[in-house]
Amino acid sequence: MNEHTNLNHEDVEGNDKILSRVNKEDGSIDIDPRNKIEEVLQESEHQLNYLIDESKYERYFSIIESLLYVTGDPLEVDTIASILECSVEFATELLKVLEKVYERDESRGVKLICINKAYQLGTKPINSDYLQMLLKTNIRQSLSRAALETLSIIAYKQPITRIEIEDIRGVKSDRAISTLVEKGLIKESGKKSVIGRPNLYATTDEFLKHFDFTSLGELPSLDNFIEDEELVELEEKDIEEKKF
Repeated sequence: MNEHTNLNHEDVEGNDKILSRVNKEDGSIDIDPRNKIEEVLQESEHQLNYLIDESKYERYFSIIESLLYVTGDPLEVDTIASILECSVEFATELLKVLEKVYERDESRGVKLICINKAYQLGTKPINSDYLQMLLKTNIRQSLSRAALETLSIIAYKQPITRIEIEDIRGVKSDRAISTLVEKGLIKESGKKSVIGRPNLYATTDEFLKHFDFTSLGELPSLDNFIEDEELVELEEKDIEEKKF
């Protein structure tokens, strides 16, 4: 840790595992090296700031918050750990606690977002209407049906070429792709090894953030959509048969 942080790892034995507990009777702080942050969170209903070991951990949180605020972009845990000069495991635990701090404090308008194992500050969905008033835009509403269709295809079939997208949609998709690239929802992710080497497209971290996913694994299963469509077709067929 550099001199500006004034954190002395020697003051706390095994800082990767140590947490503080507050003695309810006299208010003293007991250091328990056997318990991880996550375990303490599960055991206690108290506000998190009563469980943090003195100002040392508060300082860690302050530094992490500043790093996330300044960068604006997702920060890898490795990077945060390197700056704090601590282990990746310890940095991960700190981030998990900080995430819960934002989660539990309703007075905060921001939250900690984890996207593909990188962390970023984002606004809470409950305030989205007010943000739209400020920004005068809503990315989901501003997308045309063609753009949404194209984005859905890319999300589930990525990486995919423009021609492959158009084969699925049955119409030209140049404009929709350009719109999605401009909005930062998709990006070029290489070229396909075929004649002409066409560009491949894939979704971005911005896509995950805007649609409130932490990874592509959270996308709804296509099987659900297929089942829904089949149910609709059966219902429509049943209605038609009852007419005769």
